[in-house]
Amino acid sequence: MRLISGTSLVLCGLLLLLQVPCTLGLTPQSRGHLCRTRPTDLVFVVDSSRSVRPVEFEKVKVFLSQVIESLDVGPNATRVGVVNYASAVKQEFPLRAHGSKAALLQAVRRIQPLSTGTMTGLAIQFAITKAFGDADGGRARSPDISKVAIVVTDGRPQDSVRDVSARARASGIELFAIGVGRVDKATLRQIASEPQEEHVDYVESYSVIEKLSKKFQEALCVVSDLCATGDHDCEQVCLSSPGSYTCACREGFTLNSDGKTCNVCSGGGGSSATDLVFLIDGSKSVRPENFELVKKFINQIVDTLDVSDKLAQVGLVQYSSSVRQEFPLGRFHTKKDIKAAVRNMSYMEKGTMTGAALKYLIDNSFTVSSGARPGAQKVGIVFTDGRSQDYINDAAKKAKDLGFKMFAVGVGNAVEDELREIASEPVAEHYFYTADFKTINQIGKRLQKKICVEEDPCACESIVKFQTKVEGLLQALTRKLEAVSKRLAVLENRIV
Repeated sequence: MRLISGTSLVLCGLLLLLQVPCTLGLTPQSRGHLCRTRPTDLVFVVDSSRSVRPVEFEKVKVFLSQVIESLDVGPNATRVGVVNYASAVKQEFPLRAHGSKAALLQAVRRIQPLSTGTMTGLAIQFAITKAFGDADGGRARSPDISKVAIVVTDGRPQDSVRDVSARARASGIELFAIGVGRVDKATLRQIASEPQEEHVDYVESYSVIEKLSKKFQEALCVVSDLCATGDHDCEQVCLSSPGSYTCACREGFTLNSDGKTCNVCSGGGGSSATDLVFLIDGSKSVRPENFELVKKFINQIVDTLDVSDKLAQVGLVQYSSSVRQEFPLGRFHTKKDIKAAVRNMSYMEKGTMTGAALKYLIDNSFTVSSGARPGAQKVGIVFTDGRSQDYINDAAKKAKDLGFKMFAVGVGNAVEDELREIASEPVAEHYFYTADFKTINQIGKRLQKKICVEEDPCACESIVKFQTKVEGLLQALTRKLEAVSKRLAVLENRIV
């Protein structure tokens, strides 16, 4: 089987790592956020103590509204209540109050901050005894109805949260904890349900809390299989994703630019040389534990490449207040050596000079003296978690004018306007954002269709089908092993 390499696999690897659904050939045709939420009693428990300024509280209300927008609201679907707290607790509206999305959004707009202390434990106790109670619209505990509380706070509570949170979880309430700014992170862990990496979120300021809305839209979403219901317009193959779908083609065909119809593969094609340079944000806001996740992110992209003198070369640049070349293009000739060098990269900390890093890429990384090859496709992947402290527009434009294919990957407090400024056209295919670093850890758990643009899409399809088959076999083997393990446990109990 012929190996695919070069720009196609750079694109494939990047989109796979960011878990962006994609198909062979071109951008998939997504139908938007159409997923249906299972019947849920959802209560927001919102801190409006004096440390939350009025303008910041408005950002919290925007976050609430964005989550509500994605829900199926109704008496027999999702019910929403809001508990506002400071030194005292105020129920803004109970679960039974509003049966439509429009009424809920209007009620959220009317909420005002209380501006006193921070009695988080008292607010959670109120949620257990009152907000989720029958009289206020809470439904009986059932496998068919989820009970979810989302706690938003920005400080250290003036009372205990450990025991009351444990009682809430024991009563069947799934607790999410969102911390802002100088919040006590130990408090968030005491509140949240397990697994905590899925139930604890932190943002540095209220100005970016809205970015978490996508996570909760997905967390509350139940997969709606539009392919199974026939609610799609794919010519050959429909692939379901949560609340949406993408189109693909049978073996021997490739997807047309409309994202729906298929064309017969032409065969032929060949691999092209690619010079790939990572520009990695090493500023202090990333934090050491997340920097290790970034290094894994880089290495899993490297795993998709065919590294050699004639095919893919990799370079790495780290930046913070200054720019440091970790290794130039062509220094390492095997994946093993590249990945070892990435793992040995030390964390710079300090500021975020993304503009200086882009200028370095232009003036140094892609020059012949730094290992770049004339005629090779030049690909830059910029990874950042915050606003640049210098001007990026001129360098970003020059990189694209020189023909570099630029991808922008943002996490956490990254500014999406800056990501779009960096990204090549079409921008939607070249910039990606995720709310937190933990999503990078999920890389590789899902094998999705990869994009094959300039080389042989038919050969790429064969690779994807092979990988999908292997994944299916592994999952089947895992199920069999679990079944055998259960049988052995039963036998052991009988012997005892």
